[in-house]
Amino acid sequence: MAMAMSDSGASRLRRQLESGSFEARLYVKQLSQQSDGDRDLQEHRQRIQALAEETAQNLKRNVYQNYRQFIETAREISYLESEMYQLSHLLTEQKSSLESIPLTLLPAAAAAAGAGASPGGDEGAGGAGGRDHLRGRAGLFPTPGGASRDSSGPGEEGKQRTLTTLLEKVEGCRHLLETPGQYLVYNGDLVEYEADHMAQLQRVHGFLMNDCLLVATWLPQRRGMYRFNALYPLDGLAVVNVKDNPPMKDMFKLLMFPESRIFQAENAKIKREWLEVLEETKRALSEKRRREQEEAAAPRAPPQVASKATNPFEDDEEEEPAAPEEEEEKVDLSMEWIQELPEDLDVCIAQRDFEGAVDLLDKLNHYLEDKPSPPPVKELRAKVDERVRQLTEVLVFELSPDRSLRGGPKATRRAVSQLIRLGQCTKACELFLRNRAAAVHTAIRQLRIEGATLLYIHKLCHVFFTCLLETAREFETDFAGTDSGCYSAFVVWARSAMGMFVDAFSKQVFDSKESLSTAAECVKVAKEHCQQLGDIGLDLTFIIHALLVKDIQGALHSYKEIIIEATKHRNSEEMWRRMNLMTPEALGKLKEEMKSCGVSNFEQYTGDDCWVNLSYTVVAFTKQTMGFLEEALKLYFPELHMVLLESLVEIILVAVQHVDYSLRCEQDPEKKAFIRQNASFLYETVLPVVEKRFEEGVGKPAKQLQDLRNASRLVRVNPESTTSVV
Repeated sequence: MAMAMSDSGASRLRRQLESGSFEARLYVKQLSQQSDGDRDLQEHRQRIQALAEETAQNLKRNVYQNYRQFIETAREISYLESEMYQLSHLLTEQKSSLESIPLTLLPAAAAAAGAGASPGGDEGAGGAGGRDHLRGRAGLFPTPGGASRDSSGPGEEGKQRTLTTLLEKVEGCRHLLETPGQYLVYNGDLVEYEADHMAQLQRVHGFLMNDCLLVATWLPQRRGMYRFNALYPLDGLAVVNVKDNPPMKDMFKLLMFPESRIFQAENAKIKREWLEVLEETKRALSEKRRREQEEAAAPRAPPQVASKATNPFEDDEEEEPAAPEEEEEKVDLSMEWIQELPEDLDVCIAQRDFEGAVDLLDKLNHYLEDKPSPPPVKELRAKVDERVRQLTEVLVFELSPDRSLRGGPKATRRAVSQLIRLGQCTKACELFLRNRAAAVHTAIRQLRIEGATLLYIHKLCHVFFTCLLETAREFETDFAGTDSGCYSAFVVWARSAMGMFVDAFSKQVFDSKESLSTAAECVKVAKEHCQQLGDIGLDLTFIIHALLVKDIQGALHSYKEIIIEATKHRNSEEMWRRMNLMTPEALGKLKEEMKSCGVSNFEQYTGDDCWVNLSYTVVAFTKQTMGFLEEALKLYFPELHMVLLESLVEIILVAVQHVDYSLRCEQDPEKKAFIRQNASFLYETVLPVVEKRFEEGVGKPAKQLQDLRNASRLVRVNPESTTSVV
């Protein structure tokens, strides 16, 4: 029976969660209202967890059921692709055969040179030799220098035809087939790795031509076919050897501003061949461009030679610029640590050894300090600057708010210190403060809202000010000795963080319409925590005052209106009769309350038994006014001086005007004497106590209260007379 009820409850819960009109917030609210304690919530949580696990198992089972069908479908598609590739290959061979037919009309020697085996050992046309070369790791073709010296021979035509045949196997590079004078130098399979984390990305095939490098991605479903990925001119391509650091082996890096790519060869021999052929091809291309420039400037050369032969002073003028070159040659970059510096920086960045990377940069900067900048130094600087950019990006990511905020501000010290060493002090400050702002926001948002407001405020103040104090101390540690602008940025950040705190504080204390006593106690707690920051020289009390002044003004105004309305209501029902407290205990309690309000001579207004020779209205007004004053003084700061003073004056005027009006309108001599006795208590006891307490709490006397008591419109009471002066 219990099992059936459990199954029905689970199915009902499943239908409720799967409903299209399901709202999580409303569901949680209803659940918390209907649950009977923590145990019910725990049981409901276990039911939801069991339902989630069951749903996950069903989903996994469905995936497994469909996976075999997916594999079978993929296998059929692979077969079809293989057949289409064979058909395409046959068509390509037929096309190559048709293109080679005119060569049979040439002399036998020319035909053998054009259509036979290439000097590199591969067939020129798209036959079996071309296919074997494409699938091989490394097939060396004639050097670019030799090709440029004999660019018009039939061997050049054969190499171009070989390139055409190979590039037909690469999708998306049809435009390269129309480039005249371009031929293949070297090609082979490579594996590309991610530069930052050294994770394997994809298999590629590299085609090195006499003026550029083509990178094509491998198509796993189409054997022997590739897709165009990137094309890099050799003029702007830099090749860097990556030092072996197991498991990272046989790698080299290609630098193309503003990016870089890392490739892994099959073995050390293939890697060495790639590096050598790339350098030789770049050197040959540079030599070819240089010769072309010299040939273009050849017509202007003879006059210069003649001037040198006829002008004996020309040699002196030519020798003067040689001095800087000799000076530039003094910069020694042949040391092993300098040669391996770019690779070492890559390794440090990949292994997150930020300190080691910055140490290497400092060592290089110290070595090159006060030295000239010849082209080799500029080239080294360009390589190093690229690593600095990568290192900066990694450090910036370490400080981003998207990273885990656990560990407190000390967790950011490593990245901040290295950014400062790199000369990025402003960026380090900005990122550090942004990270801590996210941490403060997260800490406040995750704080559980308690039913008791004061308990929540204690937790909120502890969490926020502890976080602020830790951030300030860490900031002082990290940015000591930097420019003062960072400290200004911290002060601005602290004010912004205080704004987040006040938003959460006001929403819980003032927006929920808590009593003035609760609000005063909460503000007092916040002030005490804020004053603790003074130990580190950070005084934010004025900021919390400025941010809370409007809310406190509203609270004082609201409570003032409540007292005035209550006083008016009691005045409307006033019968001017003595108070009878019925029991000695009640009388003793009233005496203690009046003593706590500052009324020390209350004994003279008590009579025999449990009677009090004062009106209930005047006694209630005294207790309420003094209570308002005590709570308001807890909220007091200079910006609220006039607000508090004006509120007190308005409250007192309500009672004073009522007594004055009753004294003038009452005709019964006994009641008139009783009213005069209450007026005496009000003017000569209560108002002086209010003035004294206000002066003690504020630190200076209140002239407005003195004027109110001494104004001519207030009643002056003479105990010996039976008249009152208004």
